[in-house]
Amino acid sequence: MAAVLSCTGSARAQQAPAAALAELPASARKVFYQTAFEQKTTQLYTKLKLSEQGLTLPVFRRALVGYYNLHAKKSGRAVLTLIDYTRPSAKKRLWVIDLAKQKVLFHTLVAHGKSSGENVAMAFSNKGGSEMTSLGFYRTAATTYVGKHGLSLKLYGQDPGFNTNAENRAVVVHGAEYVCEEFVRQHGRLGRSQGCPALPLAQTTAIVKAIKGGSVLYLHGPEKAGFHSKWLDFDQAVQSFARKEGMLSLSQPPSVEAGQD
Repeated sequence: MAAVLSCTGSARAQQAPAAALAELPASARKVFYQTAFEQKTTQLYTKLKLSEQGLTLPVFRRALVGYYNLHAKKSGRAVLTLIDYTRPSAKKRLWVIDLAKQKVLFHTLVAHGKSSGENVAMAFSNKGGSEMTSLGFYRTAATTYVGKHGLSLKLYGQDPGFNTNAENRAVVVHGAEYVCEEFVRQHGRLGRSQGCPALPLAQTTAIVKAIKGGSVLYLHGPEKAGFHSKWLDFDQAVQSFARKEGMLSLSQPPSVEAGQD
């Protein structure tokens, strides 16, 4: 057991054979998988230089936990979109990350709902007509469409009580002329939407094409917003991560891994 666990202090923690790990007690396997997850998260955060771009490690970690949980339910593109609405609209606060290639595809501006606040989003709602941003995890639609805002992408909220009314509210990804550096220079903030995460017009097509097809999108907000989600279950996320990394055999049921010795 010591020979296997000694790998947790290095990148080799993610490469231990599933057969060798299967011989360990369930509690030891659980610790090993958790350590590997935290290590991989930190390594990726550092490699992508997200700290230099204003994204904190705890927010990135939350997004990854949700990503792995959602992928355990239904696979999709290995692309994670993260919007940190604790940052002001005048700052770039959207990241599109290709997790397979370990690359930031886009880091740009994004609007929030007009009733959520001025430069900083303070209030959030899932109600129709609220014109507020809805926090939480989303899946993107398989295909795009052309609407009143041009090329657009539907979003399907995954968190009851927080964003599951997104489709009825027509909360979609689209471009808007009020999302640009020039607007910020003139007004000190971006323009605001009716609840949609509106993008710079020049980048909309490329971003929409990159995230369509069932990828995961996470809209993060301030702690006082009271957001909570079943997709933030850490133990389940670690199970999904371990399977994806080849540390956990598909034939091993999660109940065994999460159980006691």
